[in-house]
Amino acid sequence: MKRTNPGVIVKILLAVIFWGASFVGTKIALRDAQPVTVVWVRFGIGVLVLGAAVIRRRQFKLPPARDLGYFALIGAVGITWHQWLQSTGLITAQATTSAWIVASTPIFMALLGWIFFKETLSLLRVAGIFIAAFGVLMVVTKGDLQSLSLGQFGTRGDLLMLISSPNWAVFSALSRNGLRRYPAALMMLYVMAFGWLFTTVLFAAGPGFADLANLTVNGWAAVAYLGIACSGLAYIFWYDALQVLPSAHVGVFLYIEPLVTVVVAGFLLAEPVYLAALAGGAIILLGVWLVNRRP
Repeated sequence: MKRTNPGVIVKILLAVIFWGASFVGTKIALRDAQPVTVVWVRFGIGVLVLGAAVIRRRQFKLPPARDLGYFALIGAVGITWHQWLQSTGLITAQATTSAWIVASTPIFMALLGWIFFKETLSLLRVAGIFIAAFGVLMVVTKGDLQSLSLGQFGTRGDLLMLISSPNWAVFSALSRNGLRRYPAALMMLYVMAFGWLFTTVLFAAGPGFADLANLTVNGWAAVAYLGIACSGLAYIFWYDALQVLPSAHVGVFLYIEPLVTVVVAGFLLAEPVYLAALAGGAIILLGVWLVNRRP
C-alpha cells in the first residue's frame, strides 16, 4: 500500500488550523474596523499571496473573455457576499458558535447536489440532514430549544452565519466547472481578485481609507493573519492536498476545524464553553458524517 507523504498531511492540518482560527482573527480585527474594511484588507493580501504562488509555479495565464463573467459571478458569491455575511455576523455571534454553524455546510451541499445535480439521497443521508439541523438548533439556542417557540433564534449574527452556509454550498457548486478547466490556485486567484474588486467598491463607498487608521497593532496582526494564512496559504495547501489524495480523505480533516476554533477562542477571546453547544456541535458532525459517508 502506498504511504501518504507526511508533508501532505501537514499541509491539510495547517489549512484546517488556519481556517479554524479565522473566526477568532476576524473578531479581533472587528474590534478596530468595520467588516468591509477587514474583508478588503484581508483579500487584498490574499490576492498577493495567491498571485505570488501562481507565478512561482508558472501557472499564470489570462482567462478568455468568455470566462470573465463566470469568475465575476463566483467572486461576488464566494468572496464579496459570503465574507460580508460572516464578518458582519461575527460582530454579535461568538466565534465558537459560528464555527459549529459553518460546519453544517456539507449538509447544504448535499441538498444542492440532490436538487440540481440529481445526486441520490439515501434514507441514511436524509437522517443525517435532520440530525445536523437539530445540532445547529442546539448550538444557536445553547440547549434552550423552548426559546424557538418564542421566535428567538440566537443573535442576528447567528442567523447571518447560518445563511453563509448554503451560500458557500452554492459557491462550491458553481466552482465545479472552473476547477475542471483551471489549476485550483489560478482559479481561486481570479475569483478572489473579482471578489476583492467588488469589495473595493463597497469599501470606497463606505468607511474608506480613514477606517484603516483605527486598526491597532492587534488589529493589523489579525488582518495580516487572515490575509496571509487563511486567504492565501490555506487555499494553496488545501488544493495541493486534493491533487494527491481523494477528496473524501481530505474532507475528513474539516471535522477538526470547529474544535480548533473552540480552543483558540477560549484562549484569545475567553469565550465560555457551553456543554449544550459542544453537544450540538457533536450532533452536527455526526449528521455531516452520515451525509458524507460512503458505503
